Amino acid sequence: MELEDAGMPGHVLVAPDKFKGSLSAVEVAEHVAAGLRAARPEVAVVTMPVADGGDGTVEAAVACGFRRVEAVASGPTGEPVTAAYGVKDGVAVVELAEASGLHRLTGGRLAPLTATSHGTGDLIGAALREGVGKIVLGLGGSACTDGGSGMMRALGARLLDARGRELPPGGGALADLRTLDLSGFTPPAGVAFVVASDVDNPLLGPDGAAAVYGPQKGASPAELARLEEGLAHWADVAERELGVRARDDPGAGAAGGVGFAAMAFLGAEIRPGIGLLLDLLGFADRLSGARLVITGEGSLDGQTLRGKAPAGVAEAAGRAGVPVVAVCGRRTLTDDQLRAAGIQAAFALTDIEDDLRRCMDEAGPLLERLATTLAAGWLSKAPAHARD
Repeated sequence: MELEDAGMPGHVLVAPDKFKGSLSAVEVAEHVAAGLRAARPEVAVVTMPVADGGDGTVEAAVACGFRRVEAVASGPTGEPVTAAYGVKDGVAVVELAEASGLHRLTGGRLAPLTATSHGTGDLIGAALREGVGKIVLGLGGSACTDGGSGMMRALGARLLDARGRELPPGGGALADLRTLDLSGFTPPAGVAFVVASDVDNPLLGPDGAAAVYGPQKGASPAELARLEEGLAHWADVAERELGVRARDDPGAGAAGGVGFAAMAFLGAEIRPGIGLLLDLLGFADRLSGARLVITGEGSLDGQTLRGKAPAGVAEAAGRAGVPVVAVCGRRTLTDDQLRAAGIQAAFALTDIEDDLRRCMDEAGPLLERLATTLAAGWLSKAPAHARD
């Protein structure tokens, strides 16, 4: 992250999310900054990559001053992976996708019934051993639909069948759960858990974890029914043992039901991902004195309006009276929809390159070209907010 001249009036704050499948948020910010400096070298530029709790959350935290810590964790199908979390001032940022994400599947082979969130629990355990007092758990991009049972096993819980045997990993086995042994699990004393998620799905039902997100993890209709049955049984046993009710809470269905386990077992509070991350990463401090904010993501579409990073950045900047424009790979939102979300203009790679493959493969150089066009219109000698 670049902080030179951060306190100077009139700086530009570049705060994008990733261009999924093409550039990380850090790379997007770097390319936009390079284009701006090429066009207007006298304008101070501050880069602040952002995330909404999904893929890239730890990277964004590290770019904003968190210390990167690596740990060996269990991947979604049991293979060991080296994953990372961030630590700063007694706060740890743990990203589920780092250990339990779709991109961690060996050979990209989907495993809807057997994929597990165990590695996320491994990372939480490692962060707890650091002595942190708060853990921010980013949920998104998960490979599993196990209700967070794998995460809890990593933290000491045992899931047993009718014969007292350990269940196999994954959501497909949860229908055979009979006993939950929590003798090896001690709720971390004095540690606050906060889940960063923009998903408000409950655990079960037509809007639940299996029905909505199971298909993208490879589940067939028959497998979806099995996962739904397993999640319901997991909730029955867990809630009875804990004396809580969390299955219907908004966000319980996040990340294949990991939201449910975080609330039921860890007492986690669920907060909108981008708002939480902006607060945590110090967005307000970097916004102070800015003349313009540039945000963005790979596709500005209907999902953007449902609490994704650009909408969150625009809302926060709008409260401070700072204008916001966006860069993206492509956009399907109208100008009116963008303005309603607080984004005054959008610049897409497809505006300057018709070939979608080139937009993906050459996103960095194209983004720099796009930034020079943006600078011509939005970085005149007068502050951007003074323009008609």
